[in-house]
Amino acid sequence: MDFYSMTDKGIGAELGNRIRSLRLRRNMTQQQVADAAALSLNAVKSVESGKGKLLTLIAVLRELGALDALNSFIPEPLISPMQLAQQQGKKRQRASGRRIKQDLAETDE
Repeated sequence: MDFYSMTDKGIGAELGNRIRSLRLRRNMTQQQVADAAALSLNAVKSVESGKGKLLTLIAVLRELGALDALNSFIPEPLISPMQLAQQQGKKRQRASGRRIKQDLAETDE
């Protein structure tokens, strides 16, 4: 599926449909998921319609046993050994914005 050709609402609807299908495969009602995740029924309905909040989505995925799907959703970024050595154990706190400007300047040439 090409998510780049979809609108944000379309992507949300597709994710909601996938969560609904997963819930049905697990043979759980929306109320059962809501109770297990300590959410309201409306919160689960909202996630399934593609309009839910991120923390609600995480709670629903947890109850459906699908948290491992988050690794595919947004994989953990890999860091090169050179970058690791340069950081010397320091974790990046913010972006400088310089790299994007440099990349844009190079593409204009």
